[in-house]
Amino acid sequence: MKRRNFLRGAAIGTSAAAFGGTLMHGAAYAAPAQPGPGPYGALRTADANGIQLPSGFSSRVIARSGQTVAGSSYTWHNAPDGGACFADGSGWIYVSNSEINPGGGVGAVKFNSSGTITGAHRVLSNTRQNCAGGKTPWNTWLSCEEVSLGYVYETDPWGVNAATRRDAMGRFKHEAAAADPVRRAIYLTEDESDGCFYRFLPTTWGNLSSGTLQVLKAGTSTSGSFTWANVPDPDGSPTVTRNQVSGAKRFNGGEGCHYANDTVWFTTKGDNRVWQLNLTNSTYELAYDDSLVTGGGAPLTGVDNVTGSSSGDLFVAEDGGNMEICIITPDDVVAPFLRITGQSSSEITGPAFSPGGDRLYFSSQRGTTGSSSGGITYEVTGPFRS
Repeated sequence: MKRRNFLRGAAIGTSAAAFGGTLMHGAAYAAPAQPGPGPYGALRTADANGIQLPSGFSSRVIARSGQTVAGSSYTWHNAPDGGACFADGSGWIYVSNSEINPGGGVGAVKFNSSGTITGAHRVLSNTRQNCAGGKTPWNTWLSCEEVSLGYVYETDPWGVNAATRRDAMGRFKHEAAAADPVRRAIYLTEDESDGCFYRFLPTTWGNLSSGTLQVLKAGTSTSGSFTWANVPDPDGSPTVTRNQVSGAKRFNGGEGCHYANDTVWFTTKGDNRVWQLNLTNSTYELAYDDSLVTGGGAPLTGVDNVTGSSSGDLFVAEDGGNMEICIITPDDVVAPFLRITGQSSSEITGPAFSPGGDRLYFSSQRGTTGSSSGGITYEVTGPFRS
């Protein structure tokens, strides 16, 4: 996948022509007050679940915090957060973190080949503020603790094997993880205002019990080249990991992380940016920066969790903003894909596609109540691009 940087001419909405120009070489972008429709078209009026979707798409609620999931005895957890889907025979499993402290953990919902819910179960318990995480190529879920000196837990989506704490992956305020099978690395974000970006190199690929934690080193600009340096004390004691290596690049509130085709994308909530690491030539750049959109028309704010579709589109969930999941296409169209109405005190979390790519799962962490006990998890179906 090749995705141009906004600094090299990005279009917001449907096309450059629709918005009167492009952002060339860092020049100011004269955007309209409202972004235009993306590749799926304009959002329709809200459906019965309060979700605005493009034509051809529909939503359903699959779970609510504090209520038993249909077809199971499992009570859905509070504050649903990061998630991922795993193939399960002809069906699939959607795992979801619980961002509460104490308690935390992970729950899961099972679906058959037609999308009917067939069960739900607990995957991880008694951890702290499990925010995001990442899926591994060997079909485990890495659940990350978003607390000071937090851990990464490797879990079994089927709930058969006991979860394992992976100390070698470092102790810091973990957010998300993304696996790179080419370089045999796990990339990790850190949710601190002066946080860093890391990679973990397992001693043996497929076994996270030992390995080397490294931190990204680069200059202070928004683009350039980068290198990796070993973190001397991954346990973060007595010095926190982000302060152990001179020249480690700082990022303002690391959030979601996604790997595909020799590229890693990750978001930083403190400055509403989506970053792009080009792993083949060890360079980094911005894929999106809302401060470069003038006129009050930035289509994406409150950047948070991110995932990708088989077409190469990025789907970025908002923490706040307009309660939208926005799409960034390979040709740099940025526009809302969906919007949740009536839930302004919540955030959208855990976007993940089913193995077939025709269903998108996500949660409103606090739902209509604004409380962690009001979480709602949704499924959207429709003609996603392939």
